[in-house]
Amino acid sequence: MLSRVADSLYWMSRYLERAEHTARLIDVNLNLALELSPQAASGHWLRVVSSLRGPAFEGSQLRPFNVTEYLAFDTSNADSLVTCITLARENCRQVREQVSTEMWEHMNRLYLQVKRSNISGIWSAQPHEFFRAVREGAYLFHGIIDSTMSHGDGWHFIQLGRYIERAGATALLLDVHFAELERTLGKGPGAREFLQWVGLLRSCSAFEAYCQFYTADLRPQRIIEFLLLNSDFPRSVRYAVRMVGYCLRKIGSSNQSARASRAERISGRLRATLDYGQVDEIISDNLHSYLDNIRRQCWAIHMAVQQSYIAYSVEAALAS
Repeated sequence: MLSRVADSLYWMSRYLERAEHTARLIDVNLNLALELSPQAASGHWLRVVSSLRGPAFEGSQLRPFNVTEYLAFDTSNADSLVTCITLARENCRQVREQVSTEMWEHMNRLYLQVKRSNISGIWSAQPHEFFRAVREGAYLFHGIIDSTMSHGDGWHFIQLGRYIERAGATALLLDVHFAELERTLGKGPGAREFLQWVGLLRSCSAFEAYCQFYTADLRPQRIIEFLLLNSDFPRSVRYAVRMVGYCLRKIGSSNQSARASRAERISGRLRATLDYGQVDEIISDNLHSYLDNIRRQCWAIHMAVQQSYIAYSVEAALAS
């Protein structure tokens, strides 16, 4: 596969995953903020912005309308929902010959739907409907990919981008919430903390799955364990890292290149850390450092993928 094609498919998937994650967080937290006092809501929105790599807002600017506008519609924000959908569509356009007609048509519909919207329009109507449409558009797009695209290298690069993005985003989300709610570890949360932990689970579409696994007994340590170490839930960090390793092995086996081994080694070490991790030991040692290391390892995998398959030199290609 051409490196140009692999790069576009990889980034198309990453941007779409980022947009879906952003839409889910904004939607969940707009609803959650209705239950909070103005003072509690201020810290709440700071967490949301930090979870999506946003800047520090001034106190007077930290209002739901302003935060939503910046995270969803501000084109100067490289991670805004509109920016991510636009870039996903552009990457899809660049490899139009590699994707199915159904994929291209659906991506265009999602792009046009988002571009026609603005903060004033959705705010006066119903923000929930807009963000739900974005999430469902992303879910449908991945379903179309699985149903209409050959599961070869191109499909694996799409999955690789999706799960690298997801692992890093979930680790950051956990890190931001843990820093604020650390005092509730080891005991049942109070009323306000209870709402925040429910919000964290819903931000990962994990509330029902958590309740099925642990019942409705919400304990911070269990929530961290579920979102970090659960091997079966598709939005846990461990599951995402396992999928990253699987995609790298499939891509590497079809390319038969020594250049691929570094990314596989990094992902293998990270997977081993998660496979044999114990939540009580992780928390007692330093959860922030553990989560920060996951994000750094995801970045290292990304850079190794770029060097192995995308931006490698002619000499390296000839040598392999």
